[in-house]
Amino acid sequence: MIRNPIPWPNGARCACAITFDVDADSLIHIARPKDSFDRLYPITMGRYGPTVGVPRILQTYRRLGLKQSFFMPAWTMQRYPDAVEAILGDGHEIGHHGYIHEDPTEISSAEQRVAFERALGVHVAMTGRKPRGYRAPVYNANQTTIDLLIEHGFVYDSSLMADDIPYLMRTARGSLYEMPPHWGSDDWPPFAHYAEIGYMMPVKAPSEGLAASFEEFEAAYEAGGFWMGIWHPFLTGRLARWRVVERWLERIVADDKVWFAPLEDIAAHIDGLVKAGTYQVRTETLPYFTQPVS
Repeated sequence: MIRNPIPWPNGARCACAITFDVDADSLIHIARPKDSFDRLYPITMGRYGPTVGVPRILQTYRRLGLKQSFFMPAWTMQRYPDAVEAILGDGHEIGHHGYIHEDPTEISSAEQRVAFERALGVHVAMTGRKPRGYRAPVYNANQTTIDLLIEHGFVYDSSLMADDIPYLMRTARGSLYEMPPHWGSDDWPPFAHYAEIGYMMPVKAPSEGLAASFEEFEAAYEAGGFWMGIWHPFLTGRLARWRVVERWLERIVADDKVWFAPLEDIAAHIDGLVKAGTYQVRTETLPYFTQPVS
């Protein structure tokens, strides 16, 4: 049950977004900066995402008529401009995902601002506009992150997990929508086998690994809610896994009660309902805490 269901366009029962974090090899460079340049296996594993995975994903989206959301570290955008051009050329959204996948909770507020605004400049230069949305690397947003998003006019964040459906975060400085992710629909736990950055997940078969995301979708559909996949092209974009996704998508897209849209469109829809007075969005007030609790 969802206590405050959102009315979706055209009577759709569920709003859905597949969001891809196109980290590429930024992960190894931020994790092992001293010698990452000579660690060829993790570099190539990351490169697979924008060079092989993204074209495969885009081909499916074109065939099925889907527009979706991608999040890219700005360093990755600069490194792989062809992927940026292809994503934008097909009408998809690219959101802010840090400069080189730096963890906001591991750097100072001043350092976070420098990285955030540097990345923002890359987005404007390469896409022609400021991004509407943001996802914190490793989901690790802090209050400085939220303040930066509000200061720079972002519409939504997609890092925090206080609800099953989008909600509003309000601070003394302003507000923005939260499009909540969750590890249940993230492909990292079943597929990330990456010792160099501290992850050694037992790799699951494609159908088994993706089953968690699909079951999360079924629950969201039943409740009339919101489902979002949080996937990575170098993981789920691989051949066997994407075959499973493609077959699942063919079945789901045929259901006219499912609304697939980029996160920026879903946020805009909710904001329109709120401004029209036809929906009252649940609001979380931040900051939650201003000092240690013990």
